[in-house]
Amino acid sequence: MRARNAGAMIALVAAAVGCEPKAPAQSPARAEVPRPALPATAAQPADPIGPKPELPEPQPFTPPAPVVLDGPNGAKVWLLERHTLPIVSVSVAVASGSADDPKGAAGLAHITADMLDEGAGQRSAVELSSAINDLGATISVGARADGSVATLSVLKKNFGKAFSLLADVVARPRFEAKEWKRVSELWQNDLRKRGDDPTRVSALVSTAALYGPGTPYGHPVEGLLADARSIGLPAVKAFYKAAWRPDRAVITVVGDITRDEVMQAISRDLGTWSDKGAGAAPAAKGAPAAPAAAPAWKPPRLVLVDRPGAPQSVIAVVREGVAASDPRRPLLQLINTALGGSFTSRLNQNLREDHGWSYGAASAFSETKQQGAFVARASVVTEATGPALKEMLAELAKMSDSGLTRDELAKVQAHDRADLVSAYETVNRTALRLGTLARLQLPETFDGAASQARQQATLAGLAELARAVDPKGATIVVVGPRQEILPQLQAIGLGEPEAWDVEGQPIQPKKAP
Repeated sequence: MRARNAGAMIALVAAAVGCEPKAPAQSPARAEVPRPALPATAAQPADPIGPKPELPEPQPFTPPAPVVLDGPNGAKVWLLERHTLPIVSVSVAVASGSADDPKGAAGLAHITADMLDEGAGQRSAVELSSAINDLGATISVGARADGSVATLSVLKKNFGKAFSLLADVVARPRFEAKEWKRVSELWQNDLRKRGDDPTRVSALVSTAALYGPGTPYGHPVEGLLADARSIGLPAVKAFYKAAWRPDRAVITVVGDITRDEVMQAISRDLGTWSDKGAGAAPAAKGAPAAPAAAPAWKPPRLVLVDRPGAPQSVIAVVREGVAASDPRRPLLQLINTALGGSFTSRLNQNLREDHGWSYGAASAFSETKQQGAFVARASVVTEATGPALKEMLAELAKMSDSGLTRDELAKVQAHDRADLVSAYETVNRTALRLGTLARLQLPETFDGAASQARQQATLAGLAELARAVDPKGATIVVVGPRQEILPQLQAIGLGEPEAWDVEGQPIQPKKAP
């Protein structure tokens, strides 16, 4: 009995580890005669589920275009009904952003948007926040370079009450002094902390070096610390009065809603939103002004922001791009996807996968109303700053000279189709994307036409456009420890850098006594 139990235990253990137990030795009288091996040429059985199916050609995707309606007091309404889920998303975009910040008031558009939901209508900041939470809604407000946006997402059953709250935020902000004191202090604290974030510093310095400090696109959306200290609540009120006007607004509504329901809500809650008196807004400090013409500015070749002892450097190559409305931009997106706009892009494969110098490298063309920027950026280990930058410049030069390969073109076109579907996949994403188009003053059908252009792109046409990423004449920005990385930069022939601070200002060299 014990022997049989032991044998069973051996079999169980062998089965658990995935092997067969060794059979006990047999006596010669009971040995089995071995079977002859099958011939090597024996026919293999056919696959019972049949041959592998061939994939059909991918179907083109045309994003849905909203119906354009006239709203109150000059506002436009973009409505896209989608009744699959009981959700409604709203975006209110106005055509005034940080590019309209007056000189010496960088960040005014940003902090104005930040104050809109700090009390509105009959509710204080706390009461407004509680009312939004009670409805299970989300409301957010923010500024971008070319516009400002307020968004709402809510279940259909709570749309009416939630839209009234959004309307109060957009058209009836309270701008209370006690809330301003708190929000302003938080804002300035964030700007102080920004100097400790090398990626944010790199983005700030890159745009300042490209466009020039103090220009409409040459300062960060969130502003500069020196200007934030001098901005007061009267300036915020003046900016709001001139910028957040119905005649500069597009109200985008997407989701489980009808035309009648939308227009009734807008008429009820925004019917009194008026631009009356906006033209009388003072042109003095605090009032938004049209972007001034860019001064004569020659971007430097190499900029270095010193971070002593930093274990990593942030390297960036920046040059002029194109406007969002430029017909070349959709095709430049394909080039960028192959270069640095996806995980399998050339830059990421080189710096991350091949060399292990970075957790990720990327590039992008900015989306702006006026001429934008092209930026390639990566965070790399300090000891590889020079070699990594040399590889980045080589990848840019290679793309500029030769363009995409045939395999890359097929891949980035597939990537483009997937990205477009993703952008319009949910109610919230659709509202955000349409709000972006409105903010950039692009037509509501823009994405469909842009996608068609990308899907019809040719290798020859893209090769011509690839010169837009040529690193010759580009500005190189490095944020890292000067003592360790300066010899590396000189070793790859970049010469002596200009020293800039974390606020995007050149540091004047000290004069000898």
